[in-house]
Amino acid sequence: MTPTGPAELLATWEAGLSQHDAGRSLLLHRVARPGAGTDELLAVPVGERETDLFALRRALFGERMQVRVDCGSCGEAMEFDLDAKLLGERRGGTRGPLRVEEGEWVVEFRLPTVADLAAAGAAADPDEARRLLLARCAVSAVRGGVAVASERLPALLPEPVQRRLAEAAEEADPAADVTLDVACPECGEATPAELDITSYLWTELDNWARDLMLDVHLLATAYGWSEPEILALSPLRRRYYLELCADA
Repeated sequence: MTPTGPAELLATWEAGLSQHDAGRSLLLHRVARPGAGTDELLAVPVGERETDLFALRRALFGERMQVRVDCGSCGEAMEFDLDAKLLGERRGGTRGPLRVEEGEWVVEFRLPTVADLAAAGAAADPDEARRLLLARCAVSAVRGGVAVASERLPALLPEPVQRRLAEAAEEADPAADVTLDVACPECGEATPAELDITSYLWTELDNWARDLMLDVHLLATAYGWSEPEILALSPLRRRYYLELCADA
């Protein structure tokens, strides 16, 4: 991955201030895949995007991730470190069709893409979202030797078959959902904690951008330099100049 300069990262941060999670995720994915178009990014499986964002996080902020979770049983605040490299090594999902056979049903489907997830996120409720994903991701379906149109699957496909589809998708695309079971040191109970890399990375980018803008303000005030001139300095040189400002 080609490192992105501070000016480009600031532009990404500025563009994302008015966006929600889906828009910010797309912006971050563009940074992770320079030159990729919007249609290309929307067409990748969700786990592939998550893998890209973990790689971007390592490139920008290193491998160590600090996570805070409240125990679901006693409310104890738990803080621990994670290795972003290990999380990013979960492979993104295959783009080929998957096949599930259950009873009289044979269903071929593809993994949900970023575009599928965005469409499901706009649904009115979780049940509608699941139905929408099922209809969008079904490649073919046969019931007792008779083909069934994908748009009819949400109404006809039995719950056990739908569960098998969900299990097969989770197994084929483990990076799509990173959920940790965190044992509480106080009560010993385990708390599931979903790690949303988009939210995590955006929070880090937001903190970085605000700190950098403060540095720009201080150095511009002290030396009269422009923002591009200050951003062109290495982080080490910016720090030394800031120390000189503080000592003056």
